[in-house]
Amino acid sequence: MNGASFTLNGRTGLTALLVWLAASLPAVAARVEGEVRLRGTPPPEVPVDLSNFPDCRSVRQEPLTTRHYVVGTNGGLANVFVFIREGLQGRSFPISTNEVVLDQYHCGFHPYMLGVQTGQVLRIKNSEPYMETVHAVALTNKGFNIAQPPHTSARFKFDKQEILLRIKCEIHPWEFAYVGVVEHPFFAVTDTNGVFRLPEGLPPGEYVLETVHQKLGKQSQVLQVKEGATPFLRFEYISPWKPQP
Repeated sequence: MNGASFTLNGRTGLTALLVWLAASLPAVAARVEGEVRLRGTPPPEVPVDLSNFPDCRSVRQEPLTTRHYVVGTNGGLANVFVFIREGLQGRSFPISTNEVVLDQYHCGFHPYMLGVQTGQVLRIKNSEPYMETVHAVALTNKGFNIAQPPHTSARFKFDKQEILLRIKCEIHPWEFAYVGVVEHPFFAVTDTNGVFRLPEGLPPGEYVLETVHQKLGKQSQVLQVKEGATPFLRFEYISPWKPQP
């Protein structure tokens, strides 16, 4: 055992051995999970009129609406960006080598909400059979506005944290996507049930976890992380819509 030797002398020796073994084991990082729910009835989505867009009508037969409030049967709120806002200052983390993909198909950007680490590659694709544009409306990063021919892709990186950066198409005005650019890897997006899971590896400590919805705004909670724990946090937004009686 790493060159160490022990002479077990009854219970005292066994206790010392167990303490030494516990101290020798690597720390087990926590896994943070949670859910975001919407209380009340979500506002109705707005239909998109495709009358003047034959290109889009050629690939989509079903009606198209906005995607502002995607709510599951259990009230879970999708497309909420979740990230560690405070507690990691001064720490550095390797930049992921995985490309994050944002695709244009079926008359929209997919996914609608996504996250990327500063310096990580964001690959934007156009899988449509017609011309699209990609306009990154950035406040702290350098924006861009490019034309994207059919079945092509382009790669971009962002150098600064920005929550949220909006990407839109100038040809099809209903097409939006939102990107959370974060300096560390501990972020997530809620799924169709409102559930999120941060990547493993968050060191023990105290943090502030923030949720961001592009219509409903921000919420935050203090997060206490202990070795090997799996804290589960719950957030709830209130619907701004009041159905008519």
